[in-house]
Amino acid sequence: MNEKLTLTELQLIIKDSLYMALPDMYWVIAEISEIKENYSGHCYLELVEKHHDEVSIRARVKAVIWSNRFRFLKSFFENTTGESLRVGIKILVRAKIEYHEIYGLSLVITDIDPAFTLGELAIKRQQILKRLEDEGVLNMNKELDFPVVPQRIAIISSKNAAGYTDFMNHLTGNSFGYVFYTALIETPMQGSETEAGIIWAFDRIASHIDKFDAVAIIRGGGSQTDLSWFDNYNIAFYITQFPLPVITGIGHEKDLSVADIVAHQALKTPTAVADYFIECMNKAENHLIELSSEIMNRSEIILEENKQRIDNFKVKLIPVARIMLSEIKEQLSGSIIDLINIGKDYILKAGLVPANQKSRLSSASRSLLSMKDSQLKLNKQKLIAFPGAYLNRLSIKLSGLENSLNILDPENVLKRGYTITSLAGRIIRLCSELRNNDLIKTRFSDGAVSSRVVEKQKGEK
Repeated sequence: MNEKLTLTELQLIIKDSLYMALPDMYWVIAEISEIKENYSGHCYLELVEKHHDEVSIRARVKAVIWSNRFRFLKSFFENTTGESLRVGIKILVRAKIEYHEIYGLSLVITDIDPAFTLGELAIKRQQILKRLEDEGVLNMNKELDFPVVPQRIAIISSKNAAGYTDFMNHLTGNSFGYVFYTALIETPMQGSETEAGIIWAFDRIASHIDKFDAVAIIRGGGSQTDLSWFDNYNIAFYITQFPLPVITGIGHEKDLSVADIVAHQALKTPTAVADYFIECMNKAENHLIELSSEIMNRSEIILEENKQRIDNFKVKLIPVARIMLSEIKEQLSGSIIDLINIGKDYILKAGLVPANQKSRLSSASRSLLSMKDSQLKLNKQKLIAFPGAYLNRLSIKLSGLENSLNILDPENVLKRGYTITSLAGRIIRLCSELRNNDLIKTRFSDGAVSSRVVEKQKGEK
């Protein structure tokens, strides 16, 4: 064919051929890669089909929804799915093929099936959960031990979100007067920047991991559209790998996002998250009160047992002392009798004993008897004094233990002029722990005062 055609003529031939070959409407499955609504109300899209790797593109085509149809389809789609037409979602559209001499091939969309998109979102969520389960990380954050006193909380949220305001008001205004240390890491909580923002927030918290006890993701109420931003593999994987328990309060009553499912604890609203932290603090306080009461009761039991033991020793020692005294008296009496008999035998054997020898012997005997009698009295006094002295030592030791308990009583320590200084509920032991302008609380025996640090001075060791 040697006929020469202009470009316009060729385009018209292509156009007529397409219209004749493909005159009908077609239902097409595709993913939105670009979408833009212009000032006249028309919606221009770029639709793509990706390979199984979800990265490389297999097919691409431009599409348009004219303004008179777009207003209806947009409202119908959002009301049915709770999801807006946005980049990244798959849609099933009814379209007609159009070819323009200048703009080329495109699809004119006349209808959208929202049921298909809902199914795709559900399938996507299940695929993410299965992937996390296959990797063995689905429940890793749930398996972390939750701190007994969760007082230092890192918050991932937007400062303008109503949910964040409700959370902070509920947390700081708790009826128990608990003090919480909170740090807001601000990031978008909806839209295409949600994934990168939340991951950046986790990285920032991880760089100061020793300063926090738990992480709270606060979003507040919203549509199904807002929830879909948390059906994200990368966000969920970060949560499973994070070394601190993550609590979510994204604010959806009906459905759980993937982030909720992998978190340590998923609660419906931001105020419910605040209640959870307050309840944990209350449980810790009640446990401390129970321990204190148990220590006091145990101390009383130990004191009573020792008093009873001393009384028992006292009852037992008195008869023993009497028996020992009686035995010693009998031994001394026997020794005196033996000594007299020996003397008599000696005198009889020696014959006539000179008067002076008799006198000396008599004097020696009296001295010996006197010495023995003195020794007997001394032993008697020792035996009588022994139980009392022993009991006195035990009583002094018991009094010392009781005084030690009284001295260690925090109330008595405060009465002696000492004070307890705390910062945000944490007891301060060193000056280096404080910074200028910190608001500190000082407790005395008769009350407490709050003050602000103006200047620090280093003391001599």
